[in-house]
Amino acid sequence: MDRDAAHALLQSVADGSLTPAQALDRFATAPYDALAHSLVDTHRALRTGDPEVVYAEGKTTQQVLDNVAALRAGSDRVLVTRCSPETAEALGGTGRTVLVGTPKEPRGCVAVLAAGTSDGPVAEEAAVTAAAFGAHVARVDDVGVAGLHRLLAAREVLDTADVLVVVAGMEGALPSVVGGLVGTPMVAVPTSIGYGASFQGLAALLAMLNSCAPGVTVVNIDNGFGAGVFAARVARRTQPA
Repeated sequence: MDRDAAHALLQSVADGSLTPAQALDRFATAPYDALAHSLVDTHRALRTGDPEVVYAEGKTTQQVLDNVAALRAGSDRVLVTRCSPETAEALGGTGRTVLVGTPKEPRGCVAVLAAGTSDGPVAEEAAVTAAAFGAHVARVDDVGVAGLHRLLAAREVLDTADVLVVVAGMEGALPSVVGGLVGTPMVAVPTSIGYGASFQGLAALLAMLNSCAPGVTVVNIDNGFGAGVFAARVARRTQPA
């Protein structure tokens, strides 16, 4: 149940098509759906504006499908992250992040920048998430600091977006460079891409946390989902419904 559904329920009571007792019963069953393996939070969209997301890693394909079905009973969209190829296929998707249903009407623009092709899966997670959470998304790929001319060619996107998600592994320098070019709100995502001394993304994480560019917000290693949620919510606030 989301805010629109709750409002419709209350309106039904107001116009007499539903009794207060009937409405109370529907609200009472809304907080969660108890499955054999999960307690699915069906009330989250009402509280936060966005429905629960299914984290597929560690779950069987059937468990994921059960969770999605429970959430779809009260929502027009369900986002599933960290899918195996088998789970993605069962959901009708192709990548690790799959949106089942219809995304929210987009408001605001999120630009997702990836330093290199190897950072693509994390950037894709951020982009699909931002779209599912109701923002327009622009992708800018392979603009790492090893070839700054590629980043400068994308300057217009950096200037016009409402918020940036900057994804980088190796030494994690891209957010600092972008932060020195524009004042657009930014969230940086370190990835686990890199050679031995990158320590599975720790070097990039520490570099981003110590960025000399002001206003760089940092999420955890490979957390494209968290960055996408944050960015979409910021972008939506720039263009209220």
